Amino acid sequence: MTFARPEHSIDTDTLPRMPAWVTSARPEAFEDVAFLSGAALNHLHLVLGREEVPKALLRDRLALRAAEACAGFSGRLERAPELRDAIHLLRPGDLPGPAGETYLAWRRAVERPVSIKALGRALPILELGQIATWLDTGKGAPVTRAAMALDAVLTEAPRAEVPALILADAALAQALGWDHVVPLLAAGLKRTDLRKRGDDLRLACHRAVTASAVEAARLAVDLARRASLLKGVAPKLRAKGAGAAVKIFLTQDAVAPSALPLPDRAARRLCDRLVDLGAVRELTGRDTFRLYGV
Repeated sequence: MTFARPEHSIDTDTLPRMPAWVTSARPEAFEDVAFLSGAALNHLHLVLGREEVPKALLRDRLALRAAEACAGFSGRLERAPELRDAIHLLRPGDLPGPAGETYLAWRRAVERPVSIKALGRALPILELGQIATWLDTGKGAPVTRAAMALDAVLTEAPRAEVPALILADAALAQALGWDHVVPLLAAGLKRTDLRKRGDDLRLACHRAVTASAVEAARLAVDLARRASLLKGVAPKLRAKGAGAAVKIFLTQDAVAPSALPLPDRAARRLCDRLVDLGAVRELTGRDTFRLYGV
């Protein structure tokens, strides 16, 4: 095992906290709204720079929230449990369905460093040249660039909400100097916001980024604490392949026992053991076809 012993567990109280004035303010003027979004993004940037935060896991969980929001934008009823099932219980040769495809697009968008090729993998229906054009549409500050990319896609393809939001978050990440897409806009925008254009859309994006950055920072702190606990119990695990299994839990929102590098029975026992140790949670509430996550 290469994981740290419990005595090396982190103190999440040392992680920076979002200033109260960011979460409590209710500004109306555009410049005040923009100032708060900048403050929230700056704080999130500091949090993402901390080694304790399991960044891949955070992005994967934020991808689930973005997919859930996008399902709502399209009038679908699927929520997080159904989206998880659509992807993690998929059998070879099966199709994930429209909502599952949305979730899969978001997961692929956050898996690899931002690039035209990586975004093309997440959005195979788009040509790489078109992705590059839309991604470079925006100018100016980060949220402005994201809003302009979102505006450009939705103006040309009003029903392409998922590609538009993924590319907007990609533009935001590039403007902020982040290596990966961090889903923020979808979970913070309303369905009616996607019909706005110009300054109205830009204002909606500032508000969305503020709300989502606050929630993402809170989630990052929570996942850092949970990841520390999982790493702390790892030395107690005797099963061969347990170390590799723990690494999977530290990068994915949900894990089916069949996805672990152990025989099926041993994988189920390991998951139950981790639940008993309080290191992971069973996410479905079912007796069969269970999923587990940090």
